[in-house]
Amino acid sequence: MNELLLSALLAHAENGGLRLVAGPSDASWSAVSVEAGEVDLREHGDGRLAVLTSSAPVTTWQQDAMLRRVRDRGLTGLALPGAAGMDAGALRLADRLGLTLLDVVRPVQLAKACWMLIEARDALTLSQVRKVAQSFEYSADDLADLLRHIAANLGLGVALVEAGTVIHEAGDHLDEGLLAAIGYDSWIDRTRTTTFAAASVRVDSPGRSGLRLVLFGHGLSDAQLLALSVAAEVAMPAVAARLLIDEVAAVNDVAVSSGLLRDFVDIRGAADIEVARRMAERGWRTSGHHLGFRMVARGRLDPFSLLRSISSDLAAVDAEAHATTTGRGIGGWLTFADAPSPERVERAVAALRELHAAALRDFTIATGVGSLQSGPEGLAATLDEAADAARIAAARSATGWFVRVDSLGLDQLLLAWTGTDTFVPAAQSLLAPLQEGGGELLSTLSAYLDNESGIAATAAALGLHRNTVAVRIRRVQELLGIDMADPEARLALHLACRAVQPR
Repeated sequence: MNELLLSALLAHAENGGLRLVAGPSDASWSAVSVEAGEVDLREHGDGRLAVLTSSAPVTTWQQDAMLRRVRDRGLTGLALPGAAGMDAGALRLADRLGLTLLDVVRPVQLAKACWMLIEARDALTLSQVRKVAQSFEYSADDLADLLRHIAANLGLGVALVEAGTVIHEAGDHLDEGLLAAIGYDSWIDRTRTTTFAAASVRVDSPGRSGLRLVLFGHGLSDAQLLALSVAAEVAMPAVAARLLIDEVAAVNDVAVSSGLLRDFVDIRGAADIEVARRMAERGWRTSGHHLGFRMVARGRLDPFSLLRSISSDLAAVDAEAHATTTGRGIGGWLTFADAPSPERVERAVAALRELHAAALRDFTIATGVGSLQSGPEGLAATLDEAADAARIAAARSATGWFVRVDSLGLDQLLLAWTGTDTFVPAAQSLLAPLQEGGGELLSTLSAYLDNESGIAATAAALGLHRNTVAVRIRRVQELLGIDMADPEARLALHLACRAVQPR
C-alpha cells in the first residue's frame, strides 16, 4: 500500500476540483474511505482521509460537531462539497484539531484519483499517456502550440530545454533550481527540489543535441513522477518531429529573406515595385529611420545557428528589429518610425554591443554597426556601412571585434572601402605604369595626395627638392593619362594608392 500525499492529490489534474480549506498542508494518508452520508462512527479510521459525497452542514453547531466526530474517529483528513463555505469558527476548529479540511466539487472523481495514486499505478500511467495522446488529435501550428496542447491536457508544466536553457515552456514556469537539477546524461531523468519535481527525456533531433522534453509540477508523488516519465517518452517523438518540421520551415524562410535582402541592397534602395511588395509582405519597413548591423565570421560559422541564437535577444531591443543570413554571417537593422533621439540611438547601439558580446561566447564573429539613415536609400546605405565596419572589426581584437562606423575616422573608412577583392586588383592595374624607377613615382604620388596636392609639403615630407616633386607629378600624369586638377580623379588615385600602399 502506498502513502497518499496531499501535495500529490492537489497536483493531480483530475482531482475533482480539490482545494485546501483548513488544517495541515503537509498531510498524508494511508487509506481513503468514501461515504455517502455522515461519517460512520462504528469504524476506526486512524490516518485515513474521508471523502463525503454529501454537502457540508449548514449550521455552525452541526459543522463543529461533524469535525469533532471525524477527528474522534481517528481520521486526519475530510473532503466534502461546500467545505469552503463553512463558518470561520469551524475552520479555526479544524486547525486546532489538526484535521485537514478539503473542499471538493466532484467527490467521485476525487475518490478515483485517490485510488489511482494509492493502488493503481498502471491506471495512473495509462491515464497520463491517454492525455498525451489526446494532445495530438488537433493540428498544432508550431512547436510552442504543441507544447501548449500537452500542458493543457496534463494540467502540468511542459518545457523544451537545451544545455540548461529553456527554449519553450507552457502551462507553468520551470523553476530555475529544478532546471539546474535536471540530468542530461541519461535517457530518462526524474529529479526533485524541495517544492517541484520533473520527469524528462532526451529528444532525438538530427540537427541539435542536448535537447530534453520536461514534464514538471508542484508536489508530485513518486507514482506521479514515474507515470510522467512514461508520458514524456510517448510525447517525445511527436515533439522531435514537430521540431524538425519547424526547423525546415525556418531554414526555408531564412533563405527567402536572405535573397530578398540581397535584392534590396543590390538596387541600393531605388524604387522597385516587386522588391517593395516583397518587403511589405515580410513586414520589413523601408520608411522611417534605420540603423544597420552586420555579424561576420572570423572562423568556422553556421549563420543559421547564429541567427537562431540572437533572435530572442534581438526582439527585446527597443526598436523594430529584423535580421537574416547574408553570406558567411548575418545582416540586420533596427527601424524607428520617428527620428530617434541621440540617447535612444546610443541605447540601441549598446544593446547591439551586448548582443555581440553574448554571441561571442559561442561564435567567432566580428560585428559592425552603420550610422543612422532614413528612407529606403538610407537603409541600403547603413547596411553597406555595417558591412564595412564588420570587415574592419574582424581585424580589431582591441575593440572586442566590435566597430561602429560613427566612431571611425576617415582614414579607417578609406581603408575599409578600398580593401575589397575587386578593388585591389583594379588599383594595382591602374598604378602599374608607376612602378618604374623602383616605385619612386608611386611613393611620390601617394605622398602628394596625402599632403592635399601641395608640392612644397610633399617635398618636405619626402626630403626632396620642389622641382623634383613637380617633375615626378608631371610624369605621373603622362603615364596615367589623368588630369590631376580633377577632384574626382584625385580621389580615385588616392583610394588606389591606399589600397596598394596601405599605411
